Amino acid sequence: MQFPASQIAQIVNGTIEGDPEICVGSFGKIEEAREGQISFLANPKYEDFLYRTKASVIIVSEKFKPKQSVKPTLIRVPDAYSAFATLLSKYQELKQQQLSGVQEPVYLAKTAVLGENVFVGAFTFIGENVKIGNNTKIYPNSFIGDNVTIGNNCIIHPGVKIYHDCILGNEVSVHAGTVIGSDGFGFAPQADGSFQKVPQIGNVVIEDKVEIGSNATIDRATIGSTLIKSGAKLDNLIQIAHNVEVGNSTVIAAQAGVSGSTKIGKGVMIGGQAGVVGHILIGDGAKINAQSGVSKSLEPGKAVTGSPAHDYTSALRSQAISRKLPELEKRIKELEAIIRQLLAEKVS
Repeated sequence: MQFPASQIAQIVNGTIEGDPEICVGSFGKIEEAREGQISFLANPKYEDFLYRTKASVIIVSEKFKPKQSVKPTLIRVPDAYSAFATLLSKYQELKQQQLSGVQEPVYLAKTAVLGENVFVGAFTFIGENVKIGNNTKIYPNSFIGDNVTIGNNCIIHPGVKIYHDCILGNEVSVHAGTVIGSDGFGFAPQADGSFQKVPQIGNVVIEDKVEIGSNATIDRATIGSTLIKSGAKLDNLIQIAHNVEVGNSTVIAAQAGVSGSTKIGKGVMIGGQAGVVGHILIGDGAKINAQSGVSKSLEPGKAVTGSPAHDYTSALRSQAISRKLPELEKRIKELEAIIRQLLAEKVS
C-alpha cells in the first residue's frame, strides 16, 4: 500500500512542508529509514538524524525549527509522537480489514453467533453460545469458552485463552498467550492442615478500549466479576487476582501483581514488578513506583516507592542520606574526638 503525504496529513491533522504527492509505503526509524518510508521526530536527541535520513516523509512538531535544510517532506502536527501512533493504528486497521472469514480447521459450535466481517484463525475453538461482534479478529490457536461475549472491533491474538462466561467490550486487544477467566486462588484451610478449593463461579468483565499484553493472567471472581474498566492498559506478564477492580485509564507495567478483591481507582500508574496486597483501595491518580510493595490503602494522588511502599518524596530523601552515611559516620567520629578533647581540657 502506498500513501501520498497529503493523505497522511489529513489523517493526523497536519500541515505539509515539501512535496504533498510524495508517496510512502512503510515505516522506519529516523536513523535507519529508507526512501519510500515515513518516520517521526519527537525526541530532540534524534534531531541530527533528520538532516541525513533517507526517509521520504517525517512527522515533526509544529513548533520544531530545523537548524539546517531538510530534504524529506515534513508534516507538522501538535504532538509528533501521538500523531505517529495514530498513523500506525490506522495502518494496522487497514491491514486487519483484509482478514475475514473462518479458516480451517476450526471448531465452531452451532450455537455461536458471529458478527459481520469477523475473522477466525485456524485451530481456534469457539464454544457454545459465544457471541462475537462485528469486525473482530481472532487469530489462530485461540480458545473461546462457552457463553463468552466479545464486542466489536476486538483483536484476540494467537494463543489467547478466554474461559467460559467472560465478557469483553468493544475495541479490546488481547495479546498472545494471555489467559482470561482462569480460577481465582481460593482455598479454605482445614483442621487437618489441608486446603479445600473454593469454587470460582464468577467471571471476568473487560470494558471498552482495554489493551492487555502477552502472557498476562486475569482470574475469574469467586462470586461476581473481576473488572477491568474502560481504557485500562495492562502490560505483559501481569497477574490480576479474583474480584479485583482496575479503574478507567489505569496503566500497569510488566510483572506487576494485584491480589484479590483490591480496588484500583482511575488514572493509576503501577510500575513494573510492583506488588499490591489484597482487600485494599488504591485511590484515583495514585502512582506506585517499580518494585514497590503496597501493603495498605493509598489515598488519591499518592506517590509511593519501596517495600513496604512509603511516600515517594520522603523515600528519595532517605536514599540520598543513605548514600552519605560513610561520610556522616566519619564526621561524627571527628566531632566526638573534638568533644572528648574539649572535655579533657575543661577537666584539666
